[in-house]
Amino acid sequence: MADRDIAAAAVAVAVDKPKKEAILNLGKYVDQKIRVKFAGGREVEGILKGYDQLMNLVMDDVQETLHDPETGNVSGQRPLGLAVLRGPALTLINPTNGMEMIEKCVSRAND
Repeated sequence: MADRDIAAAAVAVAVDKPKKEAILNLGKYVDQKIRVKFAGGREVEGILKGYDQLMNLVMDDVQETLHDPETGNVSGQRPLGLAVLRGPALTLINPTNGMEMIEKCVSRAND
């Protein structure tokens, strides 16, 4: 009987344990285009379709931005389609809505 009581108490504790909440509220970005950067430098852009409390993302129409390893400049894009992105590898998530490219944002003294 004592083992059954211990097991019941363990289940009660597990049920009462609060759920982890997501760090960010990504709900407002579902079905919108976002850009994601990974640890290691990879970068993708696509439409957010879903996410969980661990920040794992499901994205559609994903395009990976390719960078030249020597210069770091953008060298092209590679279509990935539907992708699941692991939350622990993500370093930046931002919406592309309202963003624009700045051609030359820093002037050099030698120019």
